[in-house]
Amino acid sequence: MGFPLVGSRASHFLARNFDDKSKKFPSFNEIERFSVSIRCSKFKPYPRRISLSKSELIGCDERTSPNEIRKEIERCYELIERLGRGVVYLGSSRMGPDHPHYWKAWELGREVAKLLDCTSWTGAGPGLMDASIKGALEAGKPVGGFKIAKEAGEWTASNFHPHLPSETYLTCRFFSARKHGLVDAAVRNCSSERTAVVALPGGIGTLDEIFEILALMQLERIGSELPVPFIVMNYDSFYQKLLDFIQNCEDWGTVSRGKVTSLWKICNNNSEALAYLTDFYNRHSSS
Repeated sequence: MGFPLVGSRASHFLARNFDDKSKKFPSFNEIERFSVSIRCSKFKPYPRRISLSKSELIGCDERTSPNEIRKEIERCYELIERLGRGVVYLGSSRMGPDHPHYWKAWELGREVAKLLDCTSWTGAGPGLMDASIKGALEAGKPVGGFKIAKEAGEWTASNFHPHLPSETYLTCRFFSARKHGLVDAAVRNCSSERTAVVALPGGIGTLDEIFEILALMQLERIGSELPVPFIVMNYDSFYQKLLDFIQNCEDWGTVSRGKVTSLWKICNNNSEALAYLTDFYNRHSSS
């Protein structure tokens, strides 16, 4: 859109100077500069027609509808109100039962559920999310989840979950609604609520959730009145290079020294995590 406008203004400038005999003829540099603008003006943009099928048009309309997203967020909030807030587990959907971290996550989910006697929340997907779900179910404690239609690169065609009753989880169409649910499930509204965020080993999706929640804590959107423990499970030094990167950010001055350290707790094994939560919520007398 800019090229024709510049070209027309340049043409007007040159024509005005050529017709006016009383004015000095423009210098070579001026002519060269404006002639470039004139030549560029021939590349006029034109509207491009984009053909969409009826199904594509419907999908775009639903995806961009704020009402649809709002309704889904409200459903997430209703599920949390019904099941109660608790510990939110973030983690890889690709680490299955053949991975040692799977069994560590299972044990952690079981022992934390016993310790805090609260609901366990996950993204209701496979991998480490599935492990923490099984652990909490083994402990006999409630479990809730916010499933998404795509996990580990595979689309799921139904709302079915192999371990959870249908009334205890939602299948979200929008990632924003799912994130709202996971965040709200960890926010403490009263001192009697025992919640936490536990970051198990994971990939891009897990890192996205970790840093979004971390940013909300830094901005005091979470834990401003009632703090929420944020635990990073550094199994087998999985997150060591991430911790090195945070240190690098501090060295460059993009992160205040000690700020991230004050927001989360790095635990190398389940015993450290359980000890930290025991102290945080003073659960020493609990069985």
